Amino acid sequence: MTDTNRLPAEVRSPGPGSVALVTGGNSGIGFETARQLLDHGATVWIGARDLDKGHRAATELGSSARVVQLDVTDPSSVAAAVQQIGELDILINNAGVNPGGEDITGATLEQLRTAYETNVFGLISVTQAFLPALRRSAHARIVNVSSGTGSLTWNSSQNPQFDWERVKGGGLAYRSSKTAVNAVTMLTAQALGEEIKVNALAPGLRLTNLIAGMTAGGDPAEAATGAVRLALLPDNGPTGALWSWDGTRAPW
Repeated sequence: MTDTNRLPAEVRSPGPGSVALVTGGNSGIGFETARQLLDHGATVWIGARDLDKGHRAATELGSSARVVQLDVTDPSSVAAAVQQIGELDILINNAGVNPGGEDITGATLEQLRTAYETNVFGLISVTQAFLPALRRSAHARIVNVSSGTGSLTWNSSQNPQFDWERVKGGGLAYRSSKTAVNAVTMLTAQALGEEIKVNALAPGLRLTNLIAGMTAGGDPAEAATGAVRLALLPDNGPTGALWSWDGTRAPW
């Protein structure tokens, strides 16, 4: 019997002709996700706002890595990326920002708009723009990098993934934007059915540049392994769920 609370152990080989796009792929979890997809044989486009940083990442990753200038908040940049990339099989919506950790007493509308423009509206913009290409793929996958701190269930009770007493109420802009990402993931999966598998990833606390000055956190490569499992799901794999980096199902 299939365990619906765990990802299947097997992954599908993408094959040498498979094409993936990782937004925000020049650093952190995105970079490690690109590295692992390349190891599986896919051609990977590194989406980067800063082309110089994108080229440096691609040089480190090797000849199958390509670079596209992509600012997910800029419709013209998204449209140009669609034209440059062409066919696409895997979309990893990884680009994200964290504008500050304030709760409702200190969060500003500017912080909220910044978080939502990239984390939510940018994700939707890129997904909509690449849907025609993904629909031409026989094994299309969309992975939205979310956060366990966006889980309403975990936010309303003790969360095994973070110090709930320390963070409760904080990070209004970032955490609520990731709750919105979870909702977008679920509704996108419902709209697309089995045509395209759509899942969200809770990567856990990772040592990346998302949180300025952060000195604690796990290896981004470990979280990337979870993203790659979702990107290479077998055709009988799940869709429309939030998954922890370790392959266990997380609550909305």
